[in-house]
Amino acid sequence: EVQLVESGGGLVQAGGSLRLSCAASGFTVDVRGIGWFRQAPGKEREGVAKISTSDGSAIYSDSVKGRFTISSDNAKNTVYLQMNSLKPEDTAVYYCHAETFDQSGFSLGGAWGPGTQVTVSS
Repeated sequence: EVQLVESGGGLVQAGGSLRLSCAASGFTVDVRGIGWFRQAPGKEREGVAKISTSDGSAIYSDSVKGRFTISSDNAKNTVYLQMNSLKPEDTAVYYCHAETFDQSGFSLGGAWGPGTQVTVSS
């Protein structure tokens, strides 16, 4: 199983920046991608960014493209989300998610961290 722990959330003014970290441990399964999701009160959880563990390629949602950057430090088993030009609508709990597969290539459903709160004031 994979364990994930997020950190780096907090309160920031609009236009400011935060960097979230996702520390991963317990790699007993194949992890093919690690992503960041967020959930605002009363809204569904949405994908924000994802990075491939094989080639480092990344994808972003349209709402954060050009403002957020996902990166990884494989030596530290940590994935980062650099968030710049933050807006009040970025306020949410941010979750880290690992895409997990067994050795046969079947999905194991993934693993989630407990989340970290990001609040952007106007």
